[in-house]
Amino acid sequence: MKTALRNTAGIHYRVEAADLHAHLFRITLVIAQPAAQQRVSLPVWIPGSYLVREFAKNLQRLAAKQRAKAVAAQQLDKAHWQIDCVPGSPLELTYEVYAFDNSVRTAWLDTQRGFFNGTSVCLRVHGQEDSAHSLEVMPVAGKPAWQAATGLPAHKVGKKGFGTYLAADYDELVDCPVELGAFWSAEFKSGGVPHRLVVAGATEAFDGARFTADVQKICDTEIRFWHDRKKPPYKSYLFLLNAVDDSYGGLEHRNSTALIASRRDLPRIGESRMTDGYITLLGLVSHEYFHTWNVKRLRPSEFTRYDYERENYTQMLWFFEGFTSYYDDLLLRRAGLIDDTAYLKLLNKTINQVMQAPGREVQSVAQASFDAWVKYYRQDENTPNATISYYTKGALVALCFDLTLRAEGHTSLDEVMRALWLRCKSGPMAETDFALVLKELGGRAFTRELAAWVHGTRELPLESLFKPFGVDVTQDPAQLQQRLGIRATEASGIQIKTVLRGGAAEQAGMAAGDEWIGIEVAGCAWRMNKIDDLLLYCGGHRKAIALVARDRRLLRLELNLPPAVTTWRLVLREPALAQPWLAAAH
Repeated sequence: MKTALRNTAGIHYRVEAADLHAHLFRITLVIAQPAAQQRVSLPVWIPGSYLVREFAKNLQRLAAKQRAKAVAAQQLDKAHWQIDCVPGSPLELTYEVYAFDNSVRTAWLDTQRGFFNGTSVCLRVHGQEDSAHSLEVMPVAGKPAWQAATGLPAHKVGKKGFGTYLAADYDELVDCPVELGAFWSAEFKSGGVPHRLVVAGATEAFDGARFTADVQKICDTEIRFWHDRKKPPYKSYLFLLNAVDDSYGGLEHRNSTALIASRRDLPRIGESRMTDGYITLLGLVSHEYFHTWNVKRLRPSEFTRYDYERENYTQMLWFFEGFTSYYDDLLLRRAGLIDDTAYLKLLNKTINQVMQAPGREVQSVAQASFDAWVKYYRQDENTPNATISYYTKGALVALCFDLTLRAEGHTSLDEVMRALWLRCKSGPMAETDFALVLKELGGRAFTRELAAWVHGTRELPLESLFKPFGVDVTQDPAQLQQRLGIRATEASGIQIKTVLRGGAAEQAGMAAGDEWIGIEVAGCAWRMNKIDDLLLYCGGHRKAIALVARDRRLLRLELNLPPAVTTWRLVLREPALAQPWLAAAH
């Protein structure tokens, strides 16, 4: 904490679940010492999710009073208000927030569960952002089994978690999401520090004991990665997992994380196998927990202090998201949760995701980082052609640096990350810091690699880097959609979602939104229900007429079937050579 917290705070919020059926929170904000014409605002984005989301659109019925008399609250723009008050007397604001976004980013309230981030419900009091803040979470009427959980320091809190919490400033207040409901909970210690798991929406088949043990292994491994035998940089940690029918994602915070995943991916009682879905869930846990160090503390210099009113640009998301994406699965391997084969399968998937995106030849990962606000978080049918994910390619950039450093024998990316933590005092860093640590530990400048891998668009030298570590690259036939250069759904007919740059479908004139109805070949016309029907009807022919519907108009498009396209498959040839990398221990 930046300052010692007082028993009372000058900025106090009371949050009530006002109407579960209408999905409304009611917030009462008391400002002990307002300024004349006090201004307040609601953030337009939440750190960690780089899109202007306009949270103020959900705020309604704002009213203000001072000395028991109503005062005017004038809205200045989409997210700012000015209160016609005088200084020296407490100011009380009341308002409602509509909460019906079942994600990790905003707020949710219904008869089964409540959740909110401070950026969605807590107006920022201008001029007092660095003052102590308090948050009072009220019990929910008619829900005696509900509890509350948050990473905020407790002040006066009951056994079920309802009561008053304190924050050193506004940044800490809005960095601690709150979960409400009749959730499952478990606790464990890692690195000598208490950790808590909260899971909402799990079924009776959920194996909480296994999940707790596996998450503890992840925490143990990542704390050792950063600190060896020292304690982590927080007093407690909270995992909030919302298990739903079909969703996936997470949002990192300094001493907690909000996660959402399919309940089908949770481990089940009596089942010991490591399913693909469960591995994906553990990878999400690993990813968000790694962010505790890499982005929430060690962070872009542009994020030294968040500006909640507008986009905060940086070219460094390839490092903070990409390198975290590299380590999330690798640390599952080092924690003993998956073996070498399973890890290489996950890495293989990442490689093919990058190789199958034409945008990798258009945009560098540094550019992708800067453009996240308008491209990554606003994806459309052209996204794979115009941009590259700083998550996936950033992970491969990390891999390239790690294998290069290890092959040259001076250091590893593990040591570079720990040195950056010390150099930057677990605070803001720039690309120049990364370059300097690479040079100090790696024995030479890595200017050429940074220019080519981070700021360039040429292919990464993965195949040659794998060889010294006993990993071979083989080629497998690609799926037919990749061969044709399309991404389509087949639930009710063939609906084309994306046409990839330079592929056979683009050359034929297909477009996103087309319905691919049939094929004409060798004088016969055939109705198609799925993409694989193409091979059935074409046989050995390489030319056909694709029948598509576009805006109700039927089109006949000349389609040339391309030769086979291949994808990568990693094969571990000599396991002993890979162990210093895959099973490295700090």
